[in-house]
Amino acid sequence: MHRFANPARFNRLADRILPFAGVLTVFAFVAGLYLALVASPADYQQGESVRIMYVHVPAAWMAVFAYVVMAGASFTALVWRHPLALIAGRAAAPIGAVFTALALISGALWGKPMWGTYWVWDGRLTSVLILFFLYLGYMALWSAFEDEDKAGRAAAVLALVGVVNLPVIKFSVDWWNTLHQPASVMRLDGPTIHADMLWPLLVMALAFMGYFTLVFLWRMKLEVDRRKLAAFRLADQVT
Repeated sequence: MHRFANPARFNRLADRILPFAGVLTVFAFVAGLYLALVASPADYQQGESVRIMYVHVPAAWMAVFAYVVMAGASFTALVWRHPLALIAGRAAAPIGAVFTALALISGALWGKPMWGTYWVWDGRLTSVLILFFLYLGYMALWSAFEDEDKAGRAAAVLALVGVVNLPVIKFSVDWWNTLHQPASVMRLDGPTIHADMLWPLLVMALAFMGYFTLVFLWRMKLEVDRRKLAAFRLADQVT
């Protein structure tokens, strides 16, 4: 892990990964959208509205995944003082917030024809809304301090506290009575969703993952370069 503590080494690695991530993202989105909107069948109960699933479910997965990345980076920063860890957490936060917002909005659009309402205060929806507020709070803490190290440490503590919400998101449909359907893909006994719908869903998930990787590394590179430029300017002022 500390091999990539050097910003120059990290930038070289990112430069190698970014073209592959970009190509993967484009091809996966093209294939995924075709499979989701054209090739996959309509659901026998939900009809054509089931196609919202191909955006909603991957967005929800990535909302949680991005938070895991942010929390892992925060833990690494606080425990091992890895020089790029706070940068990684800061880079992941806005992407995760966008994924969470997309999951909430697409879920509301899907809920209206299925449940007759855009929103219900059940465990899954409420915990995902809390996740969105955790992202906003994390980003707000970064802006609340002039000292970036203090801001990063405060935000890291909030990120670690918010980890307790992740099991609630996962198991809320099992713990409480809810309108939200139970898990149909990530199950110990295997997926219950038909392969004609599962494969488009997985391809779209791959596209979302490629997008996250692309934007995450790009944001990290920008932040590394910004800090490097700020250090050069400070050195010029001193001399």
